[in-house]
Amino acid sequence: MNAVSTVKSAYAAGARGVGRGLRRVGVLGDEPPPREHRRRHWAYSLFCAHDSLAIAQLDVPWWTYGAIDAVEQWLDARDAPVRSFEWGSGASTIWLAKRVDSVDSVEHHRGFGEMMQAELGDLDVARASHVELTVIEPVESDAPEVGSKKEGMSGLDFSDYVGRIDDVGGSFDLIVIDGRAREACLTAALPHLADGGIVVFDNTHRRRYRDAIDAAGVTSDRYRGLTPTLPYPDETSLITLPVYGGRDQQA
Repeated sequence: MNAVSTVKSAYAAGARGVGRGLRRVGVLGDEPPPREHRRRHWAYSLFCAHDSLAIAQLDVPWWTYGAIDAVEQWLDARDAPVRSFEWGSGASTIWLAKRVDSVDSVEHHRGFGEMMQAELGDLDVARASHVELTVIEPVESDAPEVGSKKEGMSGLDFSDYVGRIDDVGGSFDLIVIDGRAREACLTAALPHLADGGIVVFDNTHRRRYRDAIDAAGVTSDRYRGLTPTLPYPDETSLITLPVYGGRDQQA
């Protein structure tokens, strides 16, 4: 674990510990404030740092609040059924399961993926029946065909993980890119994007992700600002096939 990861883990553990203490003494309530009260909801969420199940209990995915609002508005306007696919499971999987007609999710980390599979199994049967979470671990390789620039991921090939969308097949109204090898995921996603569909691409403040989006020739609306559990601003982009010019959104 590198220094940055160590600091993040220590911060997250400390924040969750403080949150448990505040709940015991009654300072922090068991229920979060309504999401309409964004800053209050965000402040409450800080005590759930880096805990996907706790984030799911806040009924939010781990995207910026502006992007969450925009996706909800898009879902409200979209004619059913809505078919979704995501690279990277977590709070978004549970959030989507409550709002769309089908979710196909792929996770690269076996331990986390199996924990999420168990959690999804506890959902209401009517919702869980349309959620499929598949764990596809990367393969060790001296020359990865599809690599990841994430720290500690060198020498691993994510081809099967990225290619899961081809195995599932068909078109998707909503595609989420929030896992590994995200540049390759974007390339794989676009041929499967339904007419009028959107791609949610998280953490697009990172230069390599912006470069990949620019190279794809797509329309990108960038939502910058507060994100549940994060003490600093982040950015989530919503991508569509080009029809109208993109714009920046300050959240």
